[in-house]
Amino acid sequence: MLTADTIAPPAAPNPPAAAAERPLAELADIQAAMAVLEGQLQPTPLLHHPTLDARLGCEVFVKLENAQDVGSCKIRGAMNLLARLAADERSRGLVTATRGNHGHAIAYAARRHGVCCTVFVPRGISPEKHAAIIAQGARVIESGHDFDAAMIAAEEHAARTGARLVHTVRDPDMVAGAGTIALEMLAQAAEPFDAVFVPVGGGGVAAAVATVVKAQSPATRVIGVCAENAPAMHHAWHTGEYHPFAAVDTLADGLAVRVPVRQTLAVLRERLDDMLLVSEREIQAAIGVYAGTVHQMAEGAAAAALAGAIRYCAGQPCRRIGVVLTGGNIEAATLMRALADERPRHQPKAMPYFPIGELHYGY
Repeated sequence: MLTADTIAPPAAPNPPAAAAERPLAELADIQAAMAVLEGQLQPTPLLHHPTLDARLGCEVFVKLENAQDVGSCKIRGAMNLLARLAADERSRGLVTATRGNHGHAIAYAARRHGVCCTVFVPRGISPEKHAAIIAQGARVIESGHDFDAAMIAAEEHAARTGARLVHTVRDPDMVAGAGTIALEMLAQAAEPFDAVFVPVGGGGVAAAVATVVKAQSPATRVIGVCAENAPAMHHAWHTGEYHPFAAVDTLADGLAVRVPVRQTLAVLRERLDDMLLVSEREIQAAIGVYAGTVHQMAEGAAAAALAGAIRYCAGQPCRRIGVVLTGGNIEAATLMRALADERPRHQPKAMPYFPIGELHYGY
């Protein structure tokens, strides 16, 4: 039976990671990933615009990962991983699970490197994201009701076939690639940021960004942002209690994680300065703010970081902040609702701890 164990309570607000929970990527790993990616990906812009400054009441600099070829930051980890694969791993092919962006990026990188790729997706995935993965030549299989269920199917496929399993959060090369966002961002900034805001789903991007920022600009606060309807990592970060949740239902589908990830959680508890929870209404409003001020498309997961920044800056003085816009692959219907300022489809709901035995949702 699945039971929820507990992380030891921290002696301080941000305790060091235990030896058993060694960070997946340290600064040297991220710098090595940057060397790999410099010949493969162009730096994305760091956007500053006075209309967004006026909206938040401070200088706001947005890292435009929606400008990547696949529309999201996930391409960084995917290209880093494919470049490092051994010949025997390439010959066996890759398998992964996704809500959209991760699978699209892996499929893109696999095609670039001539590697076969199978992607498991949960039922109900965005049709646009589903089509984008298929267009890259990957085999797509629907399995399970959410990301965690699809990942179990991918793990079983890997065990049966010998394919190389790729996890968006638990694979060190994926996390190291994500950290190059922060290396670029700090190099592009003329002055240090007071705070950097990054969305948190499984926590790979946030952990990698925090690792870079705390090493190169230690006075900068790093603030993670979770969706109210997908609060597993938020709950675990604040309480130290490791609880899977029963369900998630959020327009920030890239953050729809039920099961906290141990490796990234250890890093986040050490290196994040705060973790915020934003509502569906705030996420949808932030999508509209991006479109209406700087004319950028942001999917729900990416907009969550801006929603957190808006809330944060309303409560305390800020001079200069950075926000990571992780992706722009938003469904047309969701974008239309945001621009029309309609009430979000996903309303807050009770999120009980996972109570059902004999369901093997690995972590």
